[in-house]
Amino acid sequence: MANLPWLSIVIFFPILAALFIPFFPAEAGQTEQKETAYRLRWYALIVGLIDFVFIVIAFYYNYDFSNPGMQLVESYTWVPQLDLKWSVGADGLSMPLILLTGFITTLAILASWPVTLKPRLFYFLMLAMYGGQLGVFAVQDMLLFFLMWELELIPVYLLLSIWGGKRRLYAATKFILYTAGGSLFILVAALAMAFYGDTITFDMSALMAKDFPLKLQLLLYSAFLIAYAVKLPIFPLHTWLPDAHGEATAPVHMLLAGILLKMGGYALIRMNVEMLPEAHTYFAPILVIFGVINIIYAALTSWAQRNLKRKIAYSSISHMGFVIIGIASFTNLGLSGAVLQMVSHGLIGASLFFLVGATYDRTHTLILNEMGGVGKKMPKIFAMFTACSLASLALPGMSGFVAELMVFVGFATSDAYSSTFKLLIVILMAVGVVLTPIYLLSMLREIFYGPENKELVEHEVLVDAEPREVFIIASLLVPIIGFGLYPKLLTQVYDAKTLAITARLRQEALEIADTSTPAGPLAAIQPFQAPSLHP
Repeated sequence: MANLPWLSIVIFFPILAALFIPFFPAEAGQTEQKETAYRLRWYALIVGLIDFVFIVIAFYYNYDFSNPGMQLVESYTWVPQLDLKWSVGADGLSMPLILLTGFITTLAILASWPVTLKPRLFYFLMLAMYGGQLGVFAVQDMLLFFLMWELELIPVYLLLSIWGGKRRLYAATKFILYTAGGSLFILVAALAMAFYGDTITFDMSALMAKDFPLKLQLLLYSAFLIAYAVKLPIFPLHTWLPDAHGEATAPVHMLLAGILLKMGGYALIRMNVEMLPEAHTYFAPILVIFGVINIIYAALTSWAQRNLKRKIAYSSISHMGFVIIGIASFTNLGLSGAVLQMVSHGLIGASLFFLVGATYDRTHTLILNEMGGVGKKMPKIFAMFTACSLASLALPGMSGFVAELMVFVGFATSDAYSSTFKLLIVILMAVGVVLTPIYLLSMLREIFYGPENKELVEHEVLVDAEPREVFIIASLLVPIIGFGLYPKLLTQVYDAKTLAITARLRQEALEIADTSTPAGPLAAIQPFQAPSLHP
């Protein structure tokens, strides 16, 4: 089993399975449409489950927690003249996100059970997107990474523009313009890195070994940062996300919140931090500032939203601010918290957006003013919504609390920044933490508490959660609570990797502090010349 090409199998299996969907019989009458949709649901779900089982088997039998390097490595020559290869691998940074992708996508397929419009195209796109997302986290070739990054854009665009809400075309167009525009910066930076020096290569490990001058590193870092700031998203390149979430259906919500945002965080660590560590020491203070802006601005904006989907969307932007600060903390604890926050938010965000979709299916409104008192008619949804909201506000015992605490302590104990700067950032982060329960608990009050909206109760059938919905939320709550009570279940997967990354970053910071650094465009904000950095 160790000799099997596991990563190639899990990437291509859902894509190849999707190619068989067009051979399902066409829908002639209403009865035939229902039968075809029924078969497609089970087909897509079985494919998703099989692929997730493959991922778990590959992880269980072939992944070594103590190895910080690439594992499950495969490399096949593609275009030898340019040293292009089908090169895939997994380490502590990518393996948790590969597992998260398989888990969330399988549940998203189960969440798409009510879809009846163009089911063949819908499930084809879901399975194609499955493979593309896995590819983003597994490929170790810059050009392949760009192609996989682009591959997942097309299914999301179609899923938004066909199955979305009233403003779906606007949301889908805005999504594709922002994300495809950002992708151009990846391509330009990848080409510049590949053709720099005496050898032409797109292999990530070879690029990491190249000695790029500081000015070029700063330019490359800027290009990557713009692209990944769109996907994370980072203020002010975030505006596509609330529009996309505002028009998406529940399964697309789960993929957007659970996986797509994590692609930006993963790439920021993989490309910017690992490949360009010297430039990262210059940009780190800027990342911290953007991270705290994300936390405060998005929390305040979420508080002001009256649309339920947009409220949760801005909440997602706020929580991703902790990922940015953890990446820039220069401590293993902070970086470890950032990775844990990505996985934690993937689970919590997927659960909240699924429940938003389930609530909308019953109330047919997203406006909080039009709800009220529905907890009496839907006690199971009320209970699940409350549990997931408590997870989102970082209740102790749930994964969000551990992740945010690690980022807090990691940044607060970092010796790369001055005490004044750290104190200011920690205070602002604490303000964001205080704002989160305010807007989430007020949201629960407006939806479920208080007197019933008589007009809503009279015109809508407010049935409680069905077993499928309970199963999906229970499946998400198990790891949320499990990682919250015993975070080592997850952190042991990537501890060796984050330690290696942090050690290299600190070495770069010490070299900058010990040498006369050439004046660069960001030289005025270097925080690394304090004696406290020295061991």
